[in-house]
Amino acid sequence: MLLPAPTPDTALDWVRDHLADLCCDEPAASPAFRGGQQAADAALAALDLTGYAARRNEVLPVSRRGATKLSPWIRHGLIDLPAAWAFAADAAPRDRTKFRDELAWQEYARHLYARVGRRNASALRAAPPRPARSWDEPWPAEMNCVASCLTELETDGWLVNQTRMWLSSQWTVRAGAEWTAGEDRFFTHLLDGSRAANRLGWQWSIGAGTGKPYGFSRWQVQKRAPQLCRDCALSDACPIQDWPPDAPADRVDPDPRLRADPDPESTGGPREPAGEGVPDAVWLTAESLGDADPALAAHPDLPAVFVFDEPLLARLRLSGKRLVFLAETLADLGTRRTVQVHRGAVADELAGRAVAVTHAPVPGFASRAAAVGPARVHPWPWLFRPHGGPVTSYSAWRKKARQSPR
Repeated sequence: MLLPAPTPDTALDWVRDHLADLCCDEPAASPAFRGGQQAADAALAALDLTGYAARRNEVLPVSRRGATKLSPWIRHGLIDLPAAWAFAADAAPRDRTKFRDELAWQEYARHLYARVGRRNASALRAAPPRPARSWDEPWPAEMNCVASCLTELETDGWLVNQTRMWLSSQWTVRAGAEWTAGEDRFFTHLLDGSRAANRLGWQWSIGAGTGKPYGFSRWQVQKRAPQLCRDCALSDACPIQDWPPDAPADRVDPDPRLRADPDPESTGGPREPAGEGVPDAVWLTAESLGDADPALAAHPDLPAVFVFDEPLLARLRLSGKRLVFLAETLADLGTRRTVQVHRGAVADELAGRAVAVTHAPVPGFASRAAAVGPARVHPWPWLFRPHGGPVTSYSAWRKKARQSPR
């Protein structure tokens, strides 16, 4: 179904009119983030990495936070990792190193997901220790530290890394709840939600990736956001006063692809544009919506086509703010070139079109591209080209990635 294209002033109403039945809540715009290349460019231009290494984990007061908040635009390709990496060149050495290390972690998450796909929805290296289920609600509303994080997640669609760790550890390590259900809750609301980074973050926090869970306790809240403890109704009876008890993790049989990739070229996608057809449009995916998308940049005179994947969205039931962010992005792009927006099954909506597209390092891309049959597939802008060596840990991957040409 071809829809009228959204405009910058109507993106929210547009989602309410055309996509509200696919949302889990009433569509609303995030008060903290706006979609679109112009918003992404402004955020990057205003980025000041001074003190980033020391303050990136601060939670409250908000004025103390050092987190960059670039992740929603990075997730959707409005700022690609090579551009963010280059931007940090003039930062102080300690801040530059830490910022680039965080970018490399994002790249590691993408490499892992591109290689093992949906296998990252189960424990990679260890079954996380789970106590007997003793909490009625894994994220109790009466805990101020939890409630404030959930409010920010569900309102803004974003959390600092520290509070993501708090919530994931509370969900599984303390409350004993199944981690994938908590990860789904994050994915529903996070504007930067991706199955690559989101799942990897959960696996690390709960010990499924390392065997060593992150233990959420009161001292961390007092260190990073002391006012949350002072204002909490449970201040004198804190349920996380003590460190969570140690519980051994059971090792699992790791997927052999964690140790070696039998076909790193397929994992990485084409190195040069592939296909001999003549495209009549550029198919955009949610992974690559920026003006620097290789397919968009290679075909500046062609219309851009985006499909809101109805079967997928009906299953996921994302928060409306995620779809509003996408609509804002498409509306912004529409101020510079023709944008055609569809709702339906991707292959059906693109049937008969000769499209150019940028390879996306997610499992769903291969199946959809096979059904669509693009005329031209452009390379993904990797920070480091995927290698065939181990991805069993970030450090193991990083050693090899330094030697991996783009």
